[in-house]
Amino acid sequence: MIDALRLWSRRHPRRVDITLALLLCGITLVSTAMDQPPHIRQWPPWPALVVTLLSSGAFLAHRRLPRLTVVATTACGTALGAMSTTLNYEFGSTTACTVMAALASLALHSDQRTTIRYTAACALTLLAASVLWAPEGPRMQPEQVGLVGFVLLASAVADSTRSRRGYVAAVEARAELAERTREDEARHRVGAERMRIARDLHDVVAHHITLAHAQAATAEYLLPAKLDQAQDALRHLTSTLLSALEELRTTVGLLRQSGHEAPLEPAPGLAQLPALLASFAHAGLTVDVIDDGPEQPLSPGVDLTAFRIVQEALTNVTKHADTTRASLQLAYTTRLLTITIRDDGPAHAAADTVTGYGLIGMRERALAVGGRLQARPQAVHGFEVIAELPTHPPHRRRPATGRTAHDHPGTARRRSGAPDRYLPDPHQCQ
Repeated sequence: MIDALRLWSRRHPRRVDITLALLLCGITLVSTAMDQPPHIRQWPPWPALVVTLLSSGAFLAHRRLPRLTVVATTACGTALGAMSTTLNYEFGSTTACTVMAALASLALHSDQRTTIRYTAACALTLLAASVLWAPEGPRMQPEQVGLVGFVLLASAVADSTRSRRGYVAAVEARAELAERTREDEARHRVGAERMRIARDLHDVVAHHITLAHAQAATAEYLLPAKLDQAQDALRHLTSTLLSALEELRTTVGLLRQSGHEAPLEPAPGLAQLPALLASFAHAGLTVDVIDDGPEQPLSPGVDLTAFRIVQEALTNVTKHADTTRASLQLAYTTRLLTITIRDDGPAHAAADTVTGYGLIGMRERALAVGGRLQARPQAVHGFEVIAELPTHPPHRRRPATGRTAHDHPGTARRRSGAPDRYLPDPHQCQ
């Protein structure tokens, strides 16, 4: 019932104003015709009737002109107070009900400072009118103090209602902002997870398909003259394809997991480096490994990142470098792991490897754990990839996706949040 009435009042504000103005006019006119104890002893005097109609008509503008409405109704209320002694009626709170309604509307549609100023001015004006034109001469009566109290009460109740509406609106706005923020964060996490899976799929597919292509080409070359060696290459090709299928099955299986299920197999790391290098050896690429410094324990994220960077860099050597030898250097300190992959391929082949999604993925992986990566042609010939990764990445660091001019034309922009303490700016190193 109350909700339906409130909805109707919001849909028909003009009808509500007219109804309220007529009700206030009726209360004021009845007050000018009554005596104490309450009984009607006369008809409303016509001067009071005219002033009451003017006051009620002025009230109709309370939504558009709330301040002017208070001034007009206060003037009319003061006039009713001045005529009370002459026309034989009591000037009280019911006679000034239109003024109280106008003050309540002002409190609902304006700020607290304005409400206080207009309420104080209105209360003092009505109090002065009731004191100056009192029936027994200018003096203070309890009824006059009650009139001021009713005026202040109307403004206080309306101001409290306005404050509560503002509070509810602020709470709703905060709730809406929190919901929108949660949705944005969820979209961000989904996008980050999609990028991570895309990088894993790229690493797995690029590595194994490149090795399979090299082994198939080797088998095709050896098949006419060296059958035994060709059969050996085909066996390695079968093993490579099985490994590719297994890693693809594991990676795609992450998409089917629900909740927080743990993966069925551990993530690869530098412990699998011998098997990785052996797979490249079967494809015709010999990798010389150089260990510098005592091996340090790595966090799982850094271990996986180091393995994927080595895998992608050597895959690029196999695809682009046109060489059969490469070197891998692992330099350990208490805080950093420096990975350096070099090849001695031709200069034109090295220049062709400067762009591509492989280097973009390696840089994003390094940035995600708080490190840096640079890839550049060497001075004379060949290509090198240098990655510096913290052995234990800093906490509370959101994965970044930074790109430089080496990733793709038109994407040279360094992220302001990228860590600066692990590796100098790669543009300054070149």
